[in-house]
Amino acid sequence: MRLHDLKPPAGARKAAKRKGRGIASGLGKTAGRGQKGQKARSGSGVRRAFEGGQMPLVQRLPKRGFTNIHKQKWLIINLESLNRFADDTVVTPELLAGEGLLKNTRDPLKVLGEGDLSRRLVVRAHHFSSKAQAKIEAAGGKAEVI
Repeated sequence: MRLHDLKPPAGARKAAKRKGRGIASGLGKTAGRGQKGQKARSGSGVRRAFEGGQMPLVQRLPKRGFTNIHKQKWLIINLESLNRFADDTVVTPELLAGEGLLKNTRDPLKVLGEGDLSRRLVVRAHHFSSKAQAKIEAAGGKAEVI
């Protein structure tokens, strides 16, 4: 079988309706839009959540709270994830992103103390929890703030 031999299964492809091609076609004159009215006009249609002039539900419901645009986003990693690296490795956000442990390196990195660390590592991050810092130093490594 070659690429040019491939064909869709029978009945999978259907010709488009050819609208506005004369009365005999069955979809001529008004082209399936019916007689007059808002939906018969060109550029017609109503916006999302339009309820015919009634106050939309989205506007009737009470609003609460706000979104803080200055909120600091953190990239989080736990100590148990760092056991994959060899002893004396310098663990940086770039290395973690390269290993697929972080999605990006734009946000600051915070290391948390979940799990045990069995390697002697130099970990460079923007912030450490006190538990994480204690565990890194107990394993013989260093916790360096960038």
